[in-house]
Parts: sequence; structure tokens; C-alpha cells
Amino acid sequence: MKIVIPDDYQDCVRTLEAFARLEGHEVTVFNDTVTDLDTLSARFRDAEALVLIRERTPITAELLARLPNLRVISQTGGGAAHVDLAACRERGVTVLAGTGSPHAAAELTWGLVLAAMRHIPEEAANLKAGRWQRTLGTGLKGRTLGIFGYGRIGQLMARYARAFEMEVLVWGREGTRQRAAEAGLEVAASQAALFERSDVLSLHLRLNDETRGIVTAEDLARMKPTALLVNTARAPLIAPGALEAALCEGRPGMAAADVFDDEPVIDHPLLEMPNFLGLPHLGYVEKDSYELYFGDAFDNLQAFAAGRPVKNLAA
Repeated sequence: MKIVIPDDYQDCVRTLEAFARLEGHEVTVFNDTVTDLDTLSARFRDAEALVLIRERTPITAELLARLPNLRVISQTGGGAAHVDLAACRERGVTVLAGTGSPHAAAELTWGLVLAAMRHIPEEAANLKAGRWQRTLGTGLKGRTLGIFGYGRIGQLMARYARAFEMEVLVWGREGTRQRAAEAGLEVAASQAALFERSDVLSLHLRLNDETRGIVTAEDLARMKPTALLVNTARAPLIAPGALEAALCEGRPGMAAADVFDDEPVIDHPLLEMPNFLGLPHLGYVEKDSYELYFGDAFDNLQAFAAGRPVKNLAA
């Protein structure tokens, strides 16, 4: 098959052990992200298969209409909210999804917690510039980690917090609250209480119509001036502009994020703020994680090419 892999920012997919599974296929890899319809359709015009790196490129009905040769989309990870499944169904395009792992994202989230609370990036830059001990960090022992959404990543975060002797406070949907209680964790009295009590508050919700903008300006205003908000889930969980305004007001005192509304980010108001620590969406971008994600995606393609049974999300 003619296979196209877009959005490989680091040009690392070819270096994976899993890439050998595509031997015998004609593979084209793009290392940048484009958004205009004409460029995308030109790049994908001859593709019989697309391998998508998470949600970096949306596959819309308008784009699909320009791709007469496309037979299959193989998704890295399990989600396909960025793919118009109805349009794929109408055009007979099979959509395949694999599995994922919460560990890389949870580890990076905990790294952001430590980095922000102890001012690690700032002090590393200070040291290289000849400045010695310019900040006073805050430890984690005895403080409260708030977890908004107790799925696979949230559960790992709770385990990390306990290892650091933190208190853990959980809020989310009814199922989330029940799982947390069964695990022996404290459940917040309300969403407002979660924001009021947390010293570190980490978001671990799926983005959908129900959760878009679920973190409001009022929620952020309830946070302590010493608190840290961490978002490695999805940027639109927070109401538009609310985080920037909250950081200017000093509640919370700090924020760290690995996700933005439009990616890749070239310019963003948060990047100019001294109490914000940002990363370029590295949560799942890790060697073991990539081998798992791409291994599944390539195996699914091989099964499709061989005519073996596959689970079609567009069926």
C-alpha cells in the first residue's frame, strides 16, 4: 500500500523498531503540520492508508472528499474524535485504532509538578547564567493533590502522590467518585471544594461536549494563591482565556501545561507569563510509548492489507 504518516515532528518514526513492520509498503512521512485543505489534499491524494499520530491532523468530510484512493486510516492510540467517522463510513474508509499506555503521560505530569513547585527550569537557567539560588520552592509532603478525573492517568497520579506522602482529593463524574472511594481516597464534597482545597490540582478528563470548558474562571478564582494547576489532558477543558486571567490575578499562583488549543504553538499569551511552565505536548511522546502506539497501528494495517478481520470504528 501507499502509506502516508503526517506530523512526525522529530522525524523519529523511521527510527522505531516497529517501523520495520511496514517493509514492502511505500511510506511517505511528513515532519511538519499543515492545516489548509489544499495542502493536505495534495499530500494525501495518492495515499491508500494514513497513519495518524494522535489528534494532530483532523480528518474532515471535506478532506475525505478529495482523497479518492484512501482505503484505511490507522490511528495511534485508541481515540478517533478527530476523524469524521460518518464521512468515512459513507466513503467506505476503514478506521482502525490501537491501544495506549497511561505511564508516559503520568510520568511527565509528575515531572511538571516537581519542576513547577521547586522552580527547577528557572533555577537551571539561573545557574547557567551565573545566578545562585534566586527562588524558594515548595515541597509536596503533607500537601494536597487534587485529581479531576480518576481514569488510568489519574490513578497513577494518586499512587505517585502517596509515595510523596501527599493527601489525595478526587472529583469527577459519579463513576470517578465511586472508584476513588473504593480505592480509599477522599472524594471532594464538590467541584468547588476540589479547587478550594488543592495545593496541586491536576486535570485528567477526556475532552467532549460535556467537559469542554468545565474548568471556569470561578473555579480558578477559588484556588489558593500558592496553588499549582497542571493540565496535561486537553486545553479546552479550561474556559477560553480563563487561565491567563487567573494567573494575572494570582489564583492559582502557578500553572503548568503540556497542551494548547492550537498546536504546534508558535505564539501564546501564556508563554510570556513568569508563573507559567509550558511543554510542547510531550505527554505520550516517549520511546516506549511510541513503540507501543505505532506497533499497534502498523500491525492493524498489516492485518487490513492481508484481509484479516479488523475492528472498524467507522462500521
